[in-house]
Amino acid sequence: MTEPLTRILYVEDEPDIQMIARLALETLGGFTLEVCSSGKEALEKITTFQPQLILLDVMMPGMDGSTTLRELRKLPMFADTPTIFMTAKVQPGEVTGYKQIGAVDVIPKPFDPMTLSTQVLDIWAHCHG
Repeated sequence: MTEPLTRILYVEDEPDIQMIARLALETLGGFTLEVCSSGKEALEKITTFQPQLILLDVMMPGMDGSTTLRELRKLPMFADTPTIFMTAKVQPGEVTGYKQIGAVDVIPKPFDPMTLSTQVLDIWAHCHG
């Protein structure tokens, strides 16, 4: 039996998108969300928060999503934490690249706030199916 998904680490540098995702995932989805504005902040908060799933923006200043994922994978406790990239860059070659570095799936931006929680739960179920 798969443990229910409750804790999500969300890494996104755009405040407007953070707000929409928080509404979609906390208010509509009922998840506990830890929002980080950078890869560096995600690395600082992940151990305390202990997420079951990571949602990660690709295009961020400083440390981009791919670099952030590589750094998170170096932490033994989070080497296998399912990670979903959220990005407008969803050409087939780009998606293949994200999966090669360890993403379980990609949610295209702009995302639909009404269905975001369902998309996340579907991917979670697929990871644990």
